Amino acid sequence: MKSNRKMWVWLGAGVGSIAVAATATVALGVYNVAADEPHSRAVYMLLEMARERSIEVRAAKLQVPANLNDAERIRQGAGNYNAMCVACHLAPGAAATELSKGLYPVPPNLSKQPVAPAEAFWVIKHGIKASGMPAWGLSMDDEFIWNMAAFLQELPKLDKAGYQALVESSDGHSHGGGETDGHSHGEDAGTDHHGSGEEAVMGDDHGGSGMSVGEQGTSHVHADGKTHTHAPEAGKQPATPSPESGHDQRSSMPNKATEPAPKVDDGHDHQH
Repeated sequence: MKSNRKMWVWLGAGVGSIAVAATATVALGVYNVAADEPHSRAVYMLLEMARERSIEVRAAKLQVPANLNDAERIRQGAGNYNAMCVACHLAPGAAATELSKGLYPVPPNLSKQPVAPAEAFWVIKHGIKASGMPAWGLSMDDEFIWNMAAFLQELPKLDKAGYQALVESSDGHSHGGGETDGHSHGEDAGTDHHGSGEEAVMGDDHGGSGMSVGEQGTSHVHADGKTHTHAPEAGKQPATPSPESGHDQRSSMPNKATEPAPKVDDGHDHQH
């Protein structure tokens, strides 16, 4: 009896010591959460086991569509993969990207590593905490997620040319998500759809720069990161948004009833 009591005392003391040590580690910021310093072997193994078992248990409850090998599913999923996943999970013949190098844990190269359909669906839909993997299900319909899962079954079998051909035959970034209002980003890829409002931001061809139009005037953001704001003409009211285009149509163009405004050299190249 005394032996059992002594064992429980030592066990309780051990658990208490571990709890105190863990609390002190967290409170003092001892553990380094930087992505460029790997976890210790023990921590990494624990997290990997938790991740794998969590996905396996939940994916086992899913019903995989019978027509997952349908060519149309695979073709449609290819476009979304290329738009949403390739920067992290790469493509056949592609080198590692800045994003794939910087993430930790390192994202798997899905052009070389197959993923079971149900597990692929679950991860794409729900994401993985503290890994950089988003929950695409918040903006993507299940049917389109299954299409991506279908494509992932074919991806490891493709070479660079086969991948490019399949992506080019796809509709592009189209998954019924709220950010596209249900429209495809295929043939008109690069067109930015904006809602109207007091201030709209419109992309242009200044290498990633944009133009912001508001009541205070017109602001141009250039590739060098500098912003230039042009005040509206005195006494001139801002134009109202066009209901047809969804864009704010207020412009810095001169009034047609007056002479054209002189061109001002602000030190930046405005050629389109």
